[in-house]
Amino acid sequence: MNYALHESLEVHEIAVFKAVCLTKSKTMSALVSDGELKRLMLEDVQLSTRQLQELDAILAKINQ
Repeated sequence: MNYALHESLEVHEIAVFKAVCLTKSKTMSALVSDGELKRLMLEDVQLSTRQLQELDAILAKINQ
């Protein structure tokens, strides 16, 4: 399947945004003292990691 340029750029933008969110959650979770908030942030790290892997697979298909 061929993708338009704007579609691949949008997927790339989403991947960059998720990478920034992942970095922020990882960094800030080290500074959090509340257990529940820390758990939520670590859960976000795991979810964002999976989402970035999925976006990477999509980008690999687009770039073929």
